[in-house]
This record gives sequence, C-alpha cells and structure tokens, in this order.
Amino acid sequence: MGSFGAAAVLIYGAPMAEFSQPRNLLLGNVLSAIAGVTAAILLPEKHQAASEGAMAVSSAVLLLHLTRSLHPPGGAAALIAVIGGDTIRQLGTLYAVFPVLLGSMILLGVALVVNNLSRHPARHYPTYWL
Repeated sequence: MGSFGAAAVLIYGAPMAEFSQPRNLLLGNVLSAIAGVTAAILLPEKHQAASEGAMAVSSAVLLLHLTRSLHPPGGAAALIAVIGGDTIRQLGTLYAVFPVLLGSMILLGVALVVNNLSRHPARHYPTYWL
C-alpha cells in the first residue's frame, strides 16, 4: 500500500512528530480507510474515480480532524479504497482491517523496536499513546 511508505517516513524519520504517534497512525489510517470504503459504496459506479476520490479524502480529513488523529498518509488509504481496483473493492469494509489495520500495527511494532533501540534520547518513541 502506498500509504504505508509515507507512514514509514513519518514514524521512522520523524518519530517525535504528532502525526507519527501510535494513536494518529492507527486511528488515522483505519478511519481514513472506512471513509474511503464508504465513499466507494455510496457513490454509484457511474461516477468517475475523481468524484469518489474527492469524497473519500475530504471525508477522511474531516474525520481525522474531529477525532484529533490527523495522519497525512491516511488520505492515501482513503483514496486507495476507491481507486485500488476490484481486489480492494471486493474487500469492502474488511479493507479497513486487512491490509490497513494489520499493516499499521506491523509498522508500529517495528517503529517501537527501531526507534527505542537507538541510544539517542531524542529517538524515544512514542511520545504518547492516546
């Protein structure tokens, strides 16, 4: 998933950033995936991907602001739900669980190990959980 590359840059490259914290990573990706799946379900197939993508990403951003879980790669998770092709669409709401939640949890696990193995005190991760 493309959004995992961007999430990896945040959690491994900027582990102290608010966008990188576990709450933002997990909730941001999952809520965005749900927004994307919802847009794909609610908008008929006759709409173009641009309409679905705009609805998916904008509703994801709104959800993330309302829940204070802004995670920029979440926008890509929402977009992938509508442009990811038949395989992603067939997953339906399971897309939010696998690959999004499971993949985010794996990224988080690796970030906990990698960032906390460093001897540099500024590399402590996470800054907060909730």
